[in-house]
Amino acid sequence: MNTVTRLNDSMARKWGLIATRFLPFADVATRELPLSRLLRLSLFQVTVGMALALLNGTLNRVMIVELHVPAWLVSSMIALPLVFAPFRALVGFRSDHHRSALGWKRVPYIWMGTLMQFGGLAIMPFALIVLSGDTNGPVLYGQIGAAIAFLLVGAGLHTTQTGGLALATDLATPENRPRVVALLYVMLLVGTMVSALGFGALLEEFKQVKLIQVIQGAALLTMVLNLIALWKQEARNPSRTAAAPGEARPSFRESWRAFMHGGRSARLLVAVGLGSAGFSMQDVLLEPYGGEIMHMAVASTTQLTAMIACGALAAFVLAARWFLHGGEPHRLAAIGAVIGIFAFAAVVFADPVGSQLLFRVGALLIGFGGGLFSVATLTAAMAHDTGARNGLALGAWGAVQASAGGLAIGLGGALRDGVAYLAAHGTLGAVVSGPSVGYSVVYYIEIVLLFATLIAIGPLVRTPRERRGATLGTTPGMTPGTRQTTLPGKFGLTEFPG
Repeated sequence: MNTVTRLNDSMARKWGLIATRFLPFADVATRELPLSRLLRLSLFQVTVGMALALLNGTLNRVMIVELHVPAWLVSSMIALPLVFAPFRALVGFRSDHHRSALGWKRVPYIWMGTLMQFGGLAIMPFALIVLSGDTNGPVLYGQIGAAIAFLLVGAGLHTTQTGGLALATDLATPENRPRVVALLYVMLLVGTMVSALGFGALLEEFKQVKLIQVIQGAALLTMVLNLIALWKQEARNPSRTAAAPGEARPSFRESWRAFMHGGRSARLLVAVGLGSAGFSMQDVLLEPYGGEIMHMAVASTTQLTAMIACGALAAFVLAARWFLHGGEPHRLAAIGAVIGIFAFAAVVFADPVGSQLLFRVGALLIGFGGGLFSVATLTAAMAHDTGARNGLALGAWGAVQASAGGLAIGLGGALRDGVAYLAAHGTLGAVVSGPSVGYSVVYYIEIVLLFATLIAIGPLVRTPRERRGATLGTTPGMTPGTRQTTLPGKFGLTEFPG
């Protein structure tokens, strides 16, 4: 026993010699928000990632291949959660002004989102089996049940994520929020990757009973992890959530008008929409491009998803270091867009030069640039308003990001098929007739969208002097009584070309 104790003490001393700058997120904790509490709170991102992996990955294949559901119906079902995405701004606004005798603002919305996720996952496997026609019941009942299940899961994950991010914003200090965002994104990625691997292993030998067990197990795990995440996170303060005599709750329209006043919020949301569409349009095309155009094996194209995830993970770690040293979020978002332009250029030119290595580098850079852009714009949204509209700002970011990304994915597939059809029939001319034309058009459009993102986000980048002034008072275009806080610090460049 003494030998084991001495070994533990020796290892502890050696770990203590490693500077925190070499340990990602070791410096994210504060006295008010220790790392153990922050990691526990981040479990809601793990359950969101688990739901995304189930909807967009596992069920996509199972419904088409094993359950023989038509592909158009599968794509429609998977797109249903997108219907609730625009309501994230309303959810954030309601959590900002929630009236509760218990003194909670964010907890009720995270809890209701958890219940919706649980309910959708609980009824989903039975609805899918009826939908496949492998029962005596009408297929219509399966279609209705599956639609309700996907809607519930989508509404639940959007509500949970909006409330959870708003709660993290409330708990973290303004200086610490950017690194908290990066950590939360890492946990989302971890939840997605681990869940995808787990679902794949459990369903390697497909049986309908096993599908029911896996999905219901995911429902139970969602409930358990979110309960652990919520435990003693938000302090009860009835005076904060109780209405004063004669006080009326502000309307969503008034709050939205105040939030958009001055134009900076609108410009940020435009940039978020353009950038999200620019990075997302290729989501369903990259692996088919690798197989059909680059002649890669199935195992090789499957690795592309892992490469994108690795690029995103590296981006989250780099973003945390960037913000620790006073980096400006809008500038980092612009850097992410520039990296995305080079990434899609690499993917396009990989076919003419016949280089699979260049294609893999492009996929890695897509994940890296997209990760930088997502973390930076979310950080900008969190820092945009520190008054009573944190939930509205984060909900608006989530609504635009999810809606633009989802629509771009659908549009990308339609554009690829349409252009490929025209090229195959010679409508576009003899020169533009190869099988890669449909894919290339989509990638070119993504490059244009990222250039447009740079145009939109350029004027938002502040010089160090402007950022120091913003922390002392109001900025031009803001209404009196509001305060827009940005991250103090320094950066070598003095101005970003707008």
